[in-house]
Amino acid sequence: MSKSEHDRSITGRGNGSQALPDSGATPDTAQSLEEQGNRAEPPPEKRNWRASLVTWLVHTWSAFTRGMTLGVRAAAFDEAGRVFLVRHSYVPGWHMPGGGVEHGETLLEALAKELSEEGNLEIIGAPDLVTIYFNRPTSRRDHVVLYRCTVTQSAPKQADREILEAGFFALDQLPEGITRATRRRLAELAGDTPFSEIW
Repeated sequence: MSKSEHDRSITGRGNGSQALPDSGATPDTAQSLEEQGNRAEPPPEKRNWRASLVTWLVHTWSAFTRGMTLGVRAAAFDEAGRVFLVRHSYVPGWHMPGGGVEHGETLLEALAKELSEEGNLEIIGAPDLVTIYFNRPTSRRDHVVLYRCTVTQSAPKQADREILEAGFFALDQLPEGITRATRRRLAELAGDTPFSEIW
């Protein structure tokens, strides 16, 4: 992947508005996002035995410790309208950053923690609550809260045991392997497809 396609740095600040930033994407780009998001493919958690096992273990453990599970994800954009995505070590594909909400933690606390841990990101202004999804492809007990926010990055994210790669991407230069759910979320935010109840 070339440097122009995958710029890991951020230098600006955004205004935190709820509308999807203008990234220079054309109508053809928006249509491509929606079409690619609608292609049938298994969720990342089901693509290989290792990912399936990790997902099963996490949700089985959570069933005993939490009952229902709740997670947060961020559609995190920089001033240039680029979206921040991560590639994990334990599930395939590029995803929006996020994670589980722990006991005693608010949604916004969990959001800020995950963005800091997964991308050295800090939220500018108040994040916008987009909607809540039922994460049925992964678990019958899991829901995901999606926020849209503008972020700044203190330093490029270095690879670790959880995050193999991370960076900002223009909407017309998304990385290969981006998940179907992530493509659909971007198409929903762009107004190119109705919001789904399912992640």
